[in-house]
Amino acid sequence: MPVLSDATLVLPVGVVQGGWVAVTGGGITAVGGPERSRPRDPEVIDLGGRWIVPGFVDLHVHGGGGQSFSRVGTADTIRSLHREHGTTTSLASLATAPMDDMVRAAGTLADLTDAGKLAGIHAEGPFLSPAHAGEQDPAAMLVPDPDALQRLIRASRGHLRVLTLAPELPGAMELVKRAVDQGVQVAIGHTGASYERTLAAIEAGASLATHLFHAQPGPAQREPGAVGALLEHPDVTVQLIADGVHLHDSLLSMVFRLCGAERVALVTAAMAAAGAGDGRYRLGDRNVDVRGGVALVEDTGAIAGSTLTQDAALRRAVDAGVPVTEVVTALTSTPARALGLGGRIGALVPGFTADLLVLSSNLEVDGVMVSGIWDRAPH
Repeated sequence: MPVLSDATLVLPVGVVQGGWVAVTGGGITAVGGPERSRPRDPEVIDLGGRWIVPGFVDLHVHGGGGQSFSRVGTADTIRSLHREHGTTTSLASLATAPMDDMVRAAGTLADLTDAGKLAGIHAEGPFLSPAHAGEQDPAAMLVPDPDALQRLIRASRGHLRVLTLAPELPGAMELVKRAVDQGVQVAIGHTGASYERTLAAIEAGASLATHLFHAQPGPAQREPGAVGALLEHPDVTVQLIADGVHLHDSLLSMVFRLCGAERVALVTAAMAAAGAGDGRYRLGDRNVDVRGGVALVEDTGAIAGSTLTQDAALRRAVDAGVPVTEVVTALTSTPARALGLGGRIGALVPGFTADLLVLSSNLEVDGVMVSGIWDRAPH
């Protein structure tokens, strides 16, 4: 039973200096501070005041390490890249593509979810607005179609966790209800929906916002739009991409103040170039050029996903003035709860899975533990 001692813990109750965490058989068995005696154990790892936080949870990631989830045989490379940067649980996001391609990829990702390598699948489309396509392929977008939805759900074998759609499309409200009734969470994104239409979709069961502000108009004085409704509604968890490209730092900190960290999930929306450098890549069926870490669709110049990792998102948000405890919440317990895993992961709590990170004083990842086993031991 290893005991990690002399650590700065980020707990649900706040930051504890001089804390310790005991791990047994893949789970957290005890947590304490300097006022509580730690368990006697021959294996004590003194962290010298470094941070311990829960492993990061990413609701939206397309790829990394030069690979994309839409291609067969790439998942281990992607998982390894993001795990190195602190992500211990993630969905695999599929970009909009011809339906046959999405169904085929969903089947492969369902196998990986069955094997415990993924937490599930996120389909970013194909029921999106071509007028707000962003990096997605407008030629592959469909109006909401119950039969197409059922194909995706069947191919995913119960592992389709999130579906992003545009609520202004004809038939969208019925599709929201169908998806939610079958255990699929609906996220609103790539949309030009009005404030009222967005609220109607939330009342129908939508509960997430896909990369808020990106590929959707911002609020105006007489039309709050989708962004206004998503920020306002207390039952919606909003995704933010904290890379300084998709979102200005002042807006990032503003959303934390408006919504609270319990409604913010920091995601990467990373594409293949994350951790792989500049060059030419593919996102779905589109060519993407990456220069200076910024990914742009070759033929339109639209921002094409990110090259972000979650540890970089942590540092960026803290630098933007968001308290570290709130940023950690938005990287861990909030997305875990959004996935229905809030009773298992996302917090340093006895009885939870021992997915945790050791961070240096400057919030760099020094160690990664997954289910009680070091994937990367701290030095």
